[in-house]
Amino acid sequence: MKLALGALAMVLGCGFTTAWAADNAQQSKMTDCNQQAGDKKGDDRKAFMKQCLSAKPAEPPKPLTPQERMKQCNKDATGKTGDERKAFMSDCLKADK
Repeated sequence: MKLALGALAMVLGCGFTTAWAADNAQQSKMTDCNQQAGDKKGDDRKAFMKQCLSAKPAEPPKPLTPQERMKQCNKDATGKTGDERKAFMSDCLKADK
């Protein structure tokens, strides 16, 4: 009996945590949109808030392939020579982009 009640409490707790996280994300989005709305009033503010709240978050950029990273680092290293270029390329190729 105790095991069953513990399992039920655990399942309900997980559902509550998920709902809370969704509410928290929505509140955060509402706060951001309110700040962006600034001094807008009336229909202009209503239209802006509707668009802002319905906007999907931007997808994170895809990581570069090794070839793309090499091309970007070479491009960024333009004008560097010798040890300076070697050090720059080493750091650039190791960096998370």
